[in-house]
Amino acid sequence: MNEWFFVTVKYHKVNEAGKTVAASEHYLVDALSFTEAEARIVEEMKPFISGDFTVSAVKRARIAELFPDDAPDADRWWRCRLAFTTLNEKTGLEKRTFSTMLVQAASLDGALASLRHGMNLLADYEVTAIAETAIMDVYPYGPGGK
Repeated sequence: MNEWFFVTVKYHKVNEAGKTVAASEHYLVDALSFTEAEARIVEEMKPFISGDFTVSAVKRARIAELFPDDAPDADRWWRCRLAFTTLNEKTGLEKRTFSTMLVQAASLDGALASLRHGMNLLADYEVTAIAETAIMDVYPYGPGGK
């Protein structure tokens, strides 16, 4: 099972006006521990950031499923909260459990379409929220990652 971590990287960059400004970017990293998540993001960022940078936060992400998209315009990540409804056979009561999914898409409509395509389940679920995230990139474990 994947263990995902939200990692925040802070550094200084030159903006369009030529001024040096502080930047804070968020990434999602698949790792076994907080320490490994920090080490992986440092290695991933070295080629892209000139100068010093710091990993200012590493936080466990409770992500049930990731739906990446290879389309060139799918450059944003959307957090989708789903409510699954199950029936307790003994008591006859319905129970709702919530899960968070991340979907890569270009727009809100595209995120909802990708989510519905990826969630072709027999289970009853309801999409309770979809919000755009500040995640710049995702680094999975494996052939694309390390």
